[in-house]
Amino acid sequence: MNSHPPLRTNRRRHAALLFGCLALALAAAPAPSHAQETTDQRFDSLFGAHEPYRAFFQTLRTAIAKGDAKGVAALVSYPLSVRIGGKKTTIANAAAFERHYAQIVTPALRRAVAEQEYDDLFANWQGVSIGDGTLWFSGVGDSQEVRITAINN
Repeated sequence: MNSHPPLRTNRRRHAALLFGCLALALAAAPAPSHAQETTDQRFDSLFGAHEPYRAFFQTLRTAIAKGDAKGVAALVSYPLSVRIGGKKTTIANAAAFERHYAQIVTPALRRAVAEQEYDDLFANWQGVSIGDGTLWFSGVGDSQEVRITAINN
């Protein structure tokens, strides 16, 4: 006599277990907040899609938090006008940005980016602002690739 349950019963158990795990995973996944949905809708309305802006914001926050000069430099639309030593300076390319990283990405800028929540970003036809206009990003060029367009340091 075979002591194993029929194969059909095992499949049902596995399907039930799989279904249960899937239900738990979906229940545990955080639902987007109302504020996040509102921000997404505003970006969709202004820029046609929110996903590139949300992804850019997360990439920027991570790069600045890590002090990744090369990573932040890759997110900039050049040339970029900034203040270095109180003087207006034009940063022509990523190499120049990396050389002046500490003077451009100041403690105040790092703090503004770290404290900024996606749900609270200000946006208008010009782009998206972090802090009180400390940093702006927007879609640039024909491809509308999202880049840093201004740093008011």
